[in-house]
Amino acid sequence: MTLHTTKRILITGGAGFLGSHLCDRLVAEGSEVLCLDNFFTGTRENISHLLGRSNFELIRHDLVEPILLEVDEIYNLACPASPVHYQFNPVKTVKTSVMGAIHMLGLAKRVNARILQASTSEVYGDPEIHPQKEAYWGNVNCIGLRSCYDEGKRCAETLFFDYHRQNGVNIRVARIFNTYGPRMHPNDGRVVSNFIVQALANRDITIYGDGTQTRSFCYVSDLVDGLTLLMNGSDDFIGPVNLGNPDEFTILELAGKVIDLIGSKSKILFKPLPADDPKQRQPAIDLAREKLDWQPVVHLGEGLKKTIDYFEQMMS
Repeated sequence: MTLHTTKRILITGGAGFLGSHLCDRLVAEGSEVLCLDNFFTGTRENISHLLGRSNFELIRHDLVEPILLEVDEIYNLACPASPVHYQFNPVKTVKTSVMGAIHMLGLAKRVNARILQASTSEVYGDPEIHPQKEAYWGNVNCIGLRSCYDEGKRCAETLFFDYHRQNGVNIRVARIFNTYGPRMHPNDGRVVSNFIVQALANRDITIYGDGTQTRSFCYVSDLVDGLTLLMNGSDDFIGPVNLGNPDEFTILELAGKVIDLIGSKSKILFKPLPADDPKQRQPAIDLAREKLDWQPVVHLGEGLKKTIDYFEQMMS
């Protein structure tokens, strides 16, 4: 009798931007992948090329409701991650983060699975220290327009560590900084997709505030590397750990790069800065370098070219 040794891996939010790239990686490695999504922001197109694969299965399900599955590992990525989407139904956003974490942690406890939480740099809020290290507790407005996402993710981290301490659940927590690449939603309101879509159409590029606020942009393949290294790493390192690119750019610099790469005729249009929008966002990744031997390798120009190619094909 041959024992079944292939890992059975659940990815919640697997039809989303990040989840679909993770599905690609794990299917290619030969794992048996269960992709769970309710298609609120994810799309069937993102994973349609995997539907015929024998080691890939798509499950339409909303994490606000429990589900019973037999799995070895869980990547919990389900949650709208852009302000346009998570502010559309803020109560649902909180439910997805909190109830989703409870249901997935309960599943992990029941079947003795290792579980990774896709947390976010938003747990740091509008930071008062720079760059942001994992020991920083953050500066978050708990009643603001963004707090459904920020506080939902903070509560999810609390649940992960309490399930670990109280029930011995094998957890991992990654704090993901701005990530970009092919399969970003064209209308998600994120700065990279916004600028590319506007520049390709030669429309005005919209900058909120004066453009001096900074972000750090990590290409999706680098981020997937970090997630899989964390999941498969030593049990004595569970996080939280920052995953992002420490190269910092102003929003004005990003707009200039996108215009130059596309050769666009777009002009820049300035609008008021939204409430609680962070002025600086840069990960300290010393911990990821030390514990995971991980750091990003794709430079912004290279990643933007690949992302622009994707949007050009989508819009043609």
